[in-house]
Amino acid sequence: MKKILAVTLLLFVGLSHAQTDQRLYNIIEAVSADRIEKDITTLANFGTRHTLSDTLSNTRGIGAARRWIKKEFENISKDCNNCLEVSFQKNLIKSGVNQRITKDVWVVNVVAIQRGNKYPNRYIIMSGDIDSRVSDPNDFTSNSPGANDNASGMAGTIEAARVLSKYQFESSIIYLGLSGEEQGLFGGQGFANHAKEKGWEIIGVFNNDMIGNIQGVDGIISNTDFRIFSEPVPPTETEEERKMRRFYGGEVDGISRQLARYVHKNVLTYMPEMNPMMIYRLDRFGRGGHHRPFNDMGYAGIRIMEAHENYTQQHQDIRIEDEISYGDVLEHVNFDYAKKLTAVNAINLAALAWAPPAPKEVGIGGIVAPSVKLQWTAVSGAKGYKIYWRDTTSPTWDHSRYVGDVTDFTLDGIVIDNYFFGVSAVGENGFESVVVFPNKIIR
Repeated sequence: MKKILAVTLLLFVGLSHAQTDQRLYNIIEAVSADRIEKDITTLANFGTRHTLSDTLSNTRGIGAARRWIKKEFENISKDCNNCLEVSFQKNLIKSGVNQRITKDVWVVNVVAIQRGNKYPNRYIIMSGDIDSRVSDPNDFTSNSPGANDNASGMAGTIEAARVLSKYQFESSIIYLGLSGEEQGLFGGQGFANHAKEKGWEIIGVFNNDMIGNIQGVDGIISNTDFRIFSEPVPPTETEEERKMRRFYGGEVDGISRQLARYVHKNVLTYMPEMNPMMIYRLDRFGRGGHHRPFNDMGYAGIRIMEAHENYTQQHQDIRIEDEISYGDVLEHVNFDYAKKLTAVNAINLAALAWAPPAPKEVGIGGIVAPSVKLQWTAVSGAKGYKIYWRDTTSPTWDHSRYVGDVTDFTLDGIVIDNYFFGVSAVGENGFESVVVFPNKIIR
């Protein structure tokens, strides 16, 4: 009888951690398309936000744009009892470092930190790009409103700060405006180095680059499809880690890919009307985004963006040619869609910031046995752990079992050779960390 009660209790506890949290639905509802439209319009009306453009004017150029963004974060902070630490972070980029830097320039990022009350040195970052460009990447005077690329991502980041600043979290959230993207990802490089120097623990980076277009050049129109780009494994992996992957798998199970799966799962749970498309690639073919500098330094980072691009509206001089209107202008932005992708970010920022840290080490064993042994390091703040597994050809974690407050467990009857496995930490509030793929072998 006691055994039956124990099993029943374990099942009940496991189910309790599978329930949804009303706060995430409230966050989705709180995101405003009207506020996003207003912010995108303001950013577009600075004329150009080219990295090398005017920094002295109060109405035109990247200087005016970044000062306005900083002021918006400061206003948000006032409304939440100064809950945001707002600042500029900058790096001097010298002329000639590449063909797109034709003069010395300060690449200035705008930073707003919402400090966590339990793990203040753990950070989840949502970023948008401040800068814009036209056809010639070195043209810093022509009108370049950059309404979708990337006023949409920047406005979404500001809006996420407005909504999430109403809550308190265990881990810290950074709302980040990055400059210098079009000239060579300099803003991301500078901030990633800044984080490394500060010794920050970065859980993940959500780079939002173009979240406002629903009509693709391929003729597809969709206000529900969006893409999540992620690299398979970090470029910083060691030779020993590479050898381990060869024999035990994990070619598509790096930290950025796990972050992408985390977002994918939460969206299907809380926003089932959306269609998150996991793209197994660092970024679009031959192109780059501001998550890459973080990836280069070994941090988890993904790109969240529209699924159907229109290239007549990207990096284009404003003109009409062969009856086609070129240019990244306001009329092409769908503000309701930008609201949805902002909500995608917001619920995942919140879920991670409310979750305990992930286990540092996950060991796996079970060679020539009809069972799988898993053990992991204990996590402060975790009330239990969940084991995940999937077919080796599946892109998502399809099976799971909550196993309670233990640091090892054996899954009987499951052959290790046929599946991949991972472990997440579960908080008392039910929020989970990112899944950790095994990183050592146990005997």
